[in-house]
Amino acid sequence: MSTGFKIFILVLMVLALAFGFLSLFLPHDIPYNLDRLHIFLFNLCSGGSILLYFTEGQKHLSKNVYSFLILTLLYAVFAFLEIYVPVLVITLLLILLVETVRTQRFSWFPWNIFRSGTPVSEKFHQAALLCLSLGLLISAAVVLNNHFVKIVYLPKLHLDTFFLGFSFPLSLITFSLIFSIMPEKTTLIRVLTNLSFWSVNLGVILFFLFIIFDLLVPQVVVTTLLFAAVVMAFILFARLGKQLQQKAFLISGMGFLVYTAVTGILYIIYEFVPGYSHDNLKWLLRMHSFASLYGWNLCGLAIICRYHDFPLRLHSMEIILLHWVTVIFFAPLGGYFRFFVVCTLVCYTAILYTILFTKGRLPMVAPN
Repeated sequence: MSTGFKIFILVLMVLALAFGFLSLFLPHDIPYNLDRLHIFLFNLCSGGSILLYFTEGQKHLSKNVYSFLILTLLYAVFAFLEIYVPVLVITLLLILLVETVRTQRFSWFPWNIFRSGTPVSEKFHQAALLCLSLGLLISAAVVLNNHFVKIVYLPKLHLDTFFLGFSFPLSLITFSLIFSIMPEKTTLIRVLTNLSFWSVNLGVILFFLFIIFDLLVPQVVVTTLLFAAVVMAFILFARLGKQLQQKAFLISGMGFLVYTAVTGILYIIYEFVPGYSHDNLKWLLRMHSFASLYGWNLCGLAIICRYHDFPLRLHSMEIILLHWVTVIFFAPLGGYFRFFVVCTLVCYTAILYTILFTKGRLPMVAPN
């Protein structure tokens, strides 16, 4: 990855996090949803571009990746300003770009996903690209329905719900990295890794549908099953993953994912409590979203950005510890105290800079 692209990604990711806190410093009557910039800049612009860059496997950015990055930035701005005609046009162009990259790497129809002999890491990789395309397609359908034709009405069927939709491809590509350094040596391991793949993907699809239709009990059931699938993958990876420096970061990422699953289940359970109010549980939702985006997803994206440079000359455990303190403590507290906003942004910038710009492929005694 070129130095220029690293700098751009660092600035974009820091801006994404900063927009998550901007509402603390602005009047409350602003008619726009700042979370759209917060989420779209990280998930769609940064994450989607890195996913396409990784899929193409080229040293420098291709025209496809450049185009995707520019279009997603325009998408984020128009969606934030609630100007939806350009959003629809841009969405179609983005789908075309994603499918162009996907079909160059994989087949047009995802046959390999259904073949038992295909490595699970490849299945997760193709699923990530399909999820990105489908997320864009469904978001366009939602915008078309809600702001133009108005045929279907569901309280949860709106663009902001797709904050989740654009996060799933990043989760899936991180799983691809995890399973790529986990040898499938025996039939039992192949069965368990394939079970992980289908459990995660089908669970995510069902969970998203249950959110749309506001079905709380099925949400609890599916999130519990997803939690079990994540724990199983965690154990497999901890025991079987190759002893590489990347493993330490991915183990940390899976720790964030378990934390995300627990806070997500707690939030859904709280919805059953009499007197439940979304505003009263913003603290829990912030803990959940920060751990998901800037914990779990960031681990995968950071490794992709330096994929060919490992091992890096840094103390992994010190960076991982700072990462946890920043995401679990500083970021949620930043929602209430401006001092912690500064702490979060400074530490987050330091983490990104260290991972992106530390020299790689130098002799190391052993990965920390």
